Amino acid sequence: MSAKDSDSDLTKTLPEQKASKKSGRTASNAVNTEELLASLSMLNLATNDESDESTINDATSEGLESKAVTEILSQVKSSEPMQVVGKNQHLSQLFNRVQSLLKGDAEENQDQFIPQCPETLEDTGLTQDEIERLILKFLLAKGTRTGRQICQQIKLPFGIVDPLLKRAKHDQLVAFGGTAEMGDYEFTITDLGRERARRFSQECTYFGSAPVCFKDYLRAMEAQSIAKQEATEEDLKAAFSDLIINPKMLDRLGPAVNSGRGMFLFGEAGNGKTSIAERITKAFGSTIWIPRCLSIDGDIIRLFDPGLHEEVTQEVDSESLFDLSGVDQRWVQIVRPTVIAGGELTMKELEITQNPQTKICEAPLQMKSNCGTFVIDDFGRQRMPVDELLNRWIVPLEKRYDFLNVPSGKKIQVPFDQLIIFSTNLEPKDLVDAAFLRRIPYKIEALDPSPEEFRALFELMAPMMGFQFDEKAYQYLIDEHYKAVNRPFRACQPRDLLLQVKNFCVYKQTPRKLTPEAFDFAVENYFSVM
Repeated sequence: MSAKDSDSDLTKTLPEQKASKKSGRTASNAVNTEELLASLSMLNLATNDESDESTINDATSEGLESKAVTEILSQVKSSEPMQVVGKNQHLSQLFNRVQSLLKGDAEENQDQFIPQCPETLEDTGLTQDEIERLILKFLLAKGTRTGRQICQQIKLPFGIVDPLLKRAKHDQLVAFGGTAEMGDYEFTITDLGRERARRFSQECTYFGSAPVCFKDYLRAMEAQSIAKQEATEEDLKAAFSDLIINPKMLDRLGPAVNSGRGMFLFGEAGNGKTSIAERITKAFGSTIWIPRCLSIDGDIIRLFDPGLHEEVTQEVDSESLFDLSGVDQRWVQIVRPTVIAGGELTMKELEITQNPQTKICEAPLQMKSNCGTFVIDDFGRQRMPVDELLNRWIVPLEKRYDFLNVPSGKKIQVPFDQLIIFSTNLEPKDLVDAAFLRRIPYKIEALDPSPEEFRALFELMAPMMGFQFDEKAYQYLIDEHYKAVNRPFRACQPRDLLLQVKNFCVYKQTPRKLTPEAFDFAVENYFSVM
């Protein structure tokens, strides 16, 4: 690799690192020694043709001996933004990147949890055997891969994985299949390694990201607890900006949200209880870090669920050889979760479950919703009896922690740290007893919309359906189909009736227009059995 090429590869990452510093989505203050040394090494390659001074060159050419590296780092750390390279602007940027890796951005992120990239095997909380199992199973499934491709698969730094690969080669579990860039090699699994990998796969087929140890997960949940978050009136208004909601309802929701404990949302069907519950988490307006998976006494428990969690995408330079973010890649940054379980909820989904074929465990829903919101929709209509669910959660709701059984037979204590929302159109006192109601401190009724709010909903939804709001047609609907029959307003009805009219116009191939005849058709269909 030429000096020009090496300079280009690393300096490409600099603009993206600065551009991605918003809304707490970066971790520039985390320092990774391996990546720092790689940056210094690349910097040396780029300066070989421009300088006769060999302070950095001597260190890097001999493998960056620890004493020389210490001297370089102390000089960089104590200096101001560097312009020592003079003619080459890219090298100046690279020097400043090395300096930023050392100094970080502590003031900006001092109160924010960011999982720092491990520098040693001990930092990972894993053993050599656990990592070796992942590597061998990965090579068994995929064949030949370079060292850095293996690192990308198991989400560990090259400085940690490289010695383990060399040990595996010494033990004749893998063999060199060729050379790769930056002193890397292609690794292929041997017959001995293939036999061992098959035995490992019989125990558990997982070969994804290296797991995070349980104690690190507990520290992360404590640091990012929903109980430490505060939502102001402006935060709630922003979260519900796409809904028409009574100000009195917001005033009742605000304290309940800040309690971080639980609430009952009850009222007639169609008054927006689910829509309200889905938006409550947005009031906190923050992201959290969760492990992709956990390791508990040898059991692999998957925690990150793409179907439930919204990942915050990071801007990464795909052409760069090194990850300069300083973040432990075994963790994933997500929007504070909102997990919704309806009538399909069963007791099995509230316990750790293990796939009998793959031996991979899945975390229960309450763990996946930690530091966010867990919505039990249509409460009282679950397949399990209400008493069974209440007995399962009566202690966690009080103590804020839960006990789970892992397949190894061990019982573990996990945080029960989410805002629990029970949404139901049934009367809460008819569902649960006083002991349980005491543990849900807030009971909020979703009332029917007022005539003004009902009209505002029509005016809001009409353009979304491709209609222009028509005063005469709307007044006809109210007079003939609501006042005349004493029909109550529901928040969902404007949307549902307009959808009926839209489908009627599509079928008749007529322009989308609100007319009395169209509303007669919609009402006849919609309220035929109501």
